[in-house]
Amino acid sequence: MSDPENSAPCQSPDPQLAVLRGLWLRAAVFVLLAIVAAAIFIRYRHEFSLDALVDRETSLRSTCDAHPVAALAIAFAAYVAVTGLSLPGAVVMTVAYGWLFGFWKALVVVSFASTTGATIAFLLSRHLFGHLIQAHYADRIAAFNAAIDREGAFYLFTLRLIPQVPFWLINVVMGLTKLPARTFWWVSQVGMLPGTIVFVLAGSSVKRLSEIQERGLSSILDWRLATALVLLGVLPLAIKRVLAYARLRSQ
Repeated sequence: MSDPENSAPCQSPDPQLAVLRGLWLRAAVFVLLAIVAAAIFIRYRHEFSLDALVDRETSLRSTCDAHPVAALAIAFAAYVAVTGLSLPGAVVMTVAYGWLFGFWKALVVVSFASTTGATIAFLLSRHLFGHLIQAHYADRIAAFNAAIDREGAFYLFTLRLIPQVPFWLINVVMGLTKLPARTFWWVSQVGMLPGTIVFVLAGSSVKRLSEIQERGLSSILDWRLATALVLLGVLPLAIKRVLAYARLRSQ
């Protein structure tokens, strides 16, 4: 005789329970990352402050002159860590790199490091919560997804050119969309370049970091560059409106 327990049909796992477990796992990973980021910020926040850099101004110069390749590699890794974990201090680091390495070296390091860090934050947002939101709210955000499919690169490019929009917020929000990671990377690389140029140029224009400490960061930014950056952020929106108006007139 067959065992009735063995012949009973296997029960399929509860999909809601699986979703709940996945949500708890994502939440746990998010909390862990937040704790790590907070610990790093608390431990090293003074190390990346302008005052600390001014105190070590001479030693930083001599170290970079003695070990240029290692200095650039460490600078790149530190910038990726700060931006990837959405920690504050990227602006100060950008200006300091301009002073320390000169315009062109700092521009290359900051440009690629900031995009790498942004992409890490983007992927963390996507894999922690983005896939879950897309799977369970697909009907509700269908129109939003369609807009991202059509003009996601344009939206991202415009946001990258507007300095008032927080860097970390763009990474997190875009991670919740269906924008391809490849598109996010190259658009961010291009879109963040003007702002990077402004801050690196500001840092490379001073001979000593103590000048920035005494006068303030805003005092070393050329107002013409800052104004151009703001106008550059508005330009894509203006072009879009002009093209839309031209299409309406031609119909």
